[in-house]
Amino acid sequence: MWDNDFLALFERCRQLHAAGNHDFATYYHDKDRAFLRSIGCQEREFYDFVEDANDFHEPSASTALLIAAVRRDYFLTVQKGEASSKRLTPAELPTFGDTIADIAYLPRILAKARAKLRGELDPDVMFGCGGDRNFLRQQGDKHLADFLRHVWAAGDNDEKIVAYLLSR
Repeated sequence: MWDNDFLALFERCRQLHAAGNHDFATYYHDKDRAFLRSIGCQEREFYDFVEDANDFHEPSASTALLIAAVRRDYFLTVQKGEASSKRLTPAELPTFGDTIADIAYLPRILAKARAKLRGELDPDVMFGCGGDRNFLRQQGDKHLADFLRHVWAAGDNDEKIVAYLLSR
């Protein structure tokens, strides 16, 4: 099952990182790369979760799996397994102080979540980074994967996301 493969790869990469290997390009075999492509996951974004799990003790492997499940579902159902060639670069992200409905940071995490769903994150942009995790904790301890699913369901309707965040 793909989830077991994900968790096994996560643990293997976590151990490599913990042992001091921070060159994620050396983590993956051809089979791993094919697996990641099959679920719509980029090598760097997988590594970012491994790195943060080791360095900051979050996200957990289960959280990374839940986020990957949302992306995989979107990739297979909406994108029909076809990867996007677009990329959301750091320069294109809203700033930390930009607001929607007076909620600072919301435009930034929304842009990242939408790009995450489509597989369009630049390697230097992470959905689920420390800033995202902190923002969602401040918004009633919302889970990263739940937020991603709500963004998918809301489409381009920011008001639905505001309503979700305000529902405590």
